[in-house]
Amino acid sequence: MTNIYTAPVCELKTFNNLFIELTAKNCNQRCKHCYIDFPLNKNIKDFIAIESIKEALNDTTKEPLECIYLTGAEPMTHPDFNTILRLCLKRSNVCIFTNGSFINEKKARFLKRVEGESNFEIIFKLSLDHYDEIKNDDIRGRGTYRQVLHALNNLVKYDFNPIICVTDYYNEGKETLVKELRKICLKIGFEAKDNNFKINKWYDKNSESESDKMNSMNKLDCEYGRILASKGIYTCPFLANDHRGRCGSNFKDFSHKNTLEAKCCETCIKNGDPLFGIDFKLFQE
Repeated sequence: MTNIYTAPVCELKTFNNLFIELTAKNCNQRCKHCYIDFPLNKNIKDFIAIESIKEALNDTTKEPLECIYLTGAEPMTHPDFNTILRLCLKRSNVCIFTNGSFINEKKARFLKRVEGESNFEIIFKLSLDHYDEIKNDDIRGRGTYRQVLHALNNLVKYDFNPIICVTDYYNEGKETLVKELRKICLKIGFEAKDNNFKINKWYDKNSESESDKMNSMNKLDCEYGRILASKGIYTCPFLANDHRGRCGSNFKDFSHKNTLEAKCCETCIKNGDPLFGIDFKLFQE
C-alpha cells in the first residue's frame, strides 16, 4: 500500500494583517538567505500602483485590521513610498519591513512627523542577522551591519520602538541571539525588550522537503492575513506572485482557505510563531 501525502488546509481565522508588496524584485541588497529569486539586473521597476492599494484599502473597510505591513524586496525603494505610508496610516498602524539603508537622521525625523499626523503608529522591522559584524555582513553584504545600527540609532533618537528581525542562518538559537543583540542595542542607548526581537528559522530553498513532518499548525501568517501584490491577492509574503498561494484578483472576492503545499510552509509551521506578522497588542504592552 502506498502512502499518499495530503497537504493540510489552512483557513483565515480573522483578517488582522494586510500585507502590501510594494515591489517584488527591487532591492539594493542580495542576502544569501533571501527567499526571493532576484534577477541579475538590480534595477527592476516592478512597483505596485497606488490605485491598487487604494482599491484594497477600500475593499477591506469591514475587516478588523490591526496593522498594514509594507513589504518587498525593499519597500522603501518605491518612488511613492511616502504617499503610500500616509495613505495606510489613515486606516491602521503600519509596519515597515526594511534593511534600514534609507533611514538616516533626516528620514527618521520626517517619518516621526508623518506618524504625528496620524492617530496610528509606525513600527519598523529592521533586518539584522547576527550580532557579529563579520558574520552579518557575510550574509547580507559588506557594510550592512553598520548600516542597520545607524538606522536603529536614528529611529531610537526619534522615539520609535523598532523590532530587530533576525533569520537564524547559523542555527544558534533564540536565547543566544537575543542575549548578544541586546548588548549591541545597549551600546547605542536602546534598552530593547524581548518584543523588540523577532527570531525566525531560515527558509532554505535548496534543502530537501520534510512535508511528512508537518503535523502541528499554530499561529501561521495565513491564518490572520493576506498580501496584496501587483498580480493579485496571495496567502503570505513567501507566496506572493506564486500560483500556489493565489487567493484571488482583489479583496471583493478572495479565498479564505489555502493548501499548505509549498516548501516554505514547512518553515512557517516549524517556526512556531508567524514569520511576518506581529502580535500588535503584545508589542504595545
